[in-house]
Amino acid sequence: MDFSLSDEHEMIYGYGAKLASKFDSKYFLENARAHRFPKELWKQLGEDGFLGTIVKEEHGGSGLGMLEFLLLVEGLANHGLPLWMMVPGPAMVMHIISKLGNERQRALLPAACAGELNFCAMITESNAGTNTMRIATAARANGNNGWLIQGSKTFITGVDVSSYAMVVTRTTPIDRVARKTDGFTIFLVDLKKKGVTFHPLDISVVVPEQQFSVFFDDVEVGPADVIGEVDRGADVLFNQLDTERIACAGITAGLGRYAIGRGASYASERVVFNSPVGSHQAVQHPLAAAKVQVEMASLLARQAAWAYDQGVDLRRVGQLSNMAKYACAEASIQAVEAALMAHGGNGFTYEYGIYDYYSVARAFRTIPINRDAILSFVGQHVLGMPRSTH
Repeated sequence: MDFSLSDEHEMIYGYGAKLASKFDSKYFLENARAHRFPKELWKQLGEDGFLGTIVKEEHGGSGLGMLEFLLLVEGLANHGLPLWMMVPGPAMVMHIISKLGNERQRALLPAACAGELNFCAMITESNAGTNTMRIATAARANGNNGWLIQGSKTFITGVDVSSYAMVVTRTTPIDRVARKTDGFTIFLVDLKKKGVTFHPLDISVVVPEQQFSVFFDDVEVGPADVIGEVDRGADVLFNQLDTERIACAGITAGLGRYAIGRGASYASERVVFNSPVGSHQAVQHPLAAAKVQVEMASLLARQAAWAYDQGVDLRRVGQLSNMAKYACAEASIQAVEAALMAHGGNGFTYEYGIYDYYSVARAFRTIPINRDAILSFVGQHVLGMPRSTH
């Protein structure tokens, strides 16, 4: 068992420091407070070849694995750059298209890898929430070898800066399938198509990316827009939810590490009662305890990414990725809380910006899957306990 990182891994992990020398946490927070997408930073990520980390080389990417992607997003967040848009676009849609898309869809990837166009993912619905099996967005056959999509999605990240969306639909109603996971079809939808409308949601989380409700009114799609197979979309989706969980774990682990670093630095310099506040155990111990939790959670995330890349049984990858997402999100909250306490009143000021990051860490306890749903999953699928009913 070798825990060391290769030179390439170290380069990827250290890229966050390099990028932050140009686009620092001040830049991030200025954009986040205005819910303004950081286009300059995103363009730099593309120019430097990192948006296509897990896209095959023949499709314009680097052809690397989920471990490398985890190190990338964790390294960015280590320096105060927790980018939500890295999850639906590069971690999910671009990866899916590179693996399972058709030639028409894959032709879009070089531009996406370069940061010239973006993808978003549309799964969540207001009346289904975590219960994806019950989504109501339907694609019905139009009698012309195609489908018409009718329905809506909510809390969708980055619609305003995306050109295409991966849309999860039901092509066969749930009451007509043998298994509840049957009957899903995933489409890649051009957001300029007639019948697509979207509206921003007002959210309190301090992030650059806006969230939207999206509506489909008989949006026409054809066979070339299908990702994977008709009625077999669950096979595609559930595999890629692991990459979503792992990416979220990396972002929150890095954010926790960033907060601890800020807290430790401030506590070492701030003098009260003739000594640095960091010399007091009431300040020092919470930061130290948070550091332990973040590093443990980070190791679990790396194990999950490694297992994904090694082709380990999907059930095991699902267990690891969900536990990693849980552990990293919880550790991140603990870390930002400790940093806030170390800063005292200054932690709540715009100048220091610590409280802004708390909103990000806390959001990841709930999104894209909430803490309690993961605990129920672990109870049933890891511990072998009866299915949770509440």
